[in-house]
Amino acid sequence: MRRNSLLAVFVMSLAVLAGANADSRGQTQPAAKKEEAPLRVALAGLAHGHAFGFFDQFQKRTDLQVVGIAEGDHQLAAQFAKSYGLAPGLFHSDLEEMLKATHPQAVLAYTNTYDHRRVVEICARYGVPVMMEKPLAVSLEDALAIEKAARAGRIHVLVNYETTWYRSNQAVYDLAHESAIGGIRKIVVHSGHRGPREIGVGPEFLAWLTDPKLNGAGALFDFGCYGADLATWLMDGHRPDSVTAVTQQIKPDVYPRVDDEATIILTYPNAQAIVQASWNWPFSRKDMEVYGQKGYAITVGRDTVRVRRLEEVETSTDAKPLEKTKEDSVSYLRAVLLGGLKPDGQSSLETNVIVTEILDAARQSAATGKTVSLAETR
Repeated sequence: MRRNSLLAVFVMSLAVLAGANADSRGQTQPAAKKEEAPLRVALAGLAHGHAFGFFDQFQKRTDLQVVGIAEGDHQLAAQFAKSYGLAPGLFHSDLEEMLKATHPQAVLAYTNTYDHRRVVEICARYGVPVMMEKPLAVSLEDALAIEKAARAGRIHVLVNYETTWYRSNQAVYDLAHESAIGGIRKIVVHSGHRGPREIGVGPEFLAWLTDPKLNGAGALFDFGCYGADLATWLMDGHRPDSVTAVTQQIKPDVYPRVDDEATIILTYPNAQAIVQASWNWPFSRKDMEVYGQKGYAITVGRDTVRVRRLEEVETSTDAKPLEKTKEDSVSYLRAVLLGGLKPDGQSSLETNVIVTEILDAARQSAATGKTVSLAETR
């Protein structure tokens, strides 16, 4: 009798456990997976102002662990340590020494753009992937050297643009590639703000943003890269036939060494892209307009799209959420390194070598006053 009672209790327990894993239709669901281990990352540099945004956004995430920070400016390192409660042991003066000590799964580069090549070449020797803040490089020569180092070290190199994580941009891409607005004929991208000094960036950031060697240019590289990246993505990775650019110093007393206003025109066999990069907008903006044969799609901030098709009135809609792996830079990095996602589009090295080629040609065009034709092969 006792055996039967114990058996009944056991069967009932199994039923309760099964019910706990059943959905609303009574179907058994797999048990929840154990939380994945955090991605161990190290930071190369803190001189890029976006480093503050990184800590603000990701410090409390459980899928990410900062294991080291390489920053030679001890005052800047102390500022971050105080602001974010970072342990002194995280900080190192030298990138290579940090890699040896911490063995990160990836490095996030927050240096000036000129140093991107050095960061990748060092990390490649240790087989450590790199995600850097836009743009990839200050010259095509450096971009190709980065590509070579990445290939030799068999590492991923990714470039982080804020606009990559905009739902609105993905919605416009989908509309164009689903032929909802017809074949692309014109792309217009506006990006920038009132100027780095005007919006109050930190002194360590301002110093290199206004240095033509460390930044590559002024607004031309700082914000021209967004339009070049979006255009290359929308045009499925095709290089433009030609690049024409005009730059100005509207505020030479504020920015005596670099441009603060830039317009780039890219020509393709059946389309044009116009990139308007500026440190003179009345407010911060990153938006674009895409015109097709049958209509247009215009982004409004991160989440909204205005659409008009032939014989229709304009409508405004909220873009659908992005895939979980593409919601932000860290989710994407994890998907590439841990989930086997193949990099493509805005963040990929292939796209960003083209972006750098465009920016390099734009700088040449602005300096000479002539259109630069891109060779069919580099």
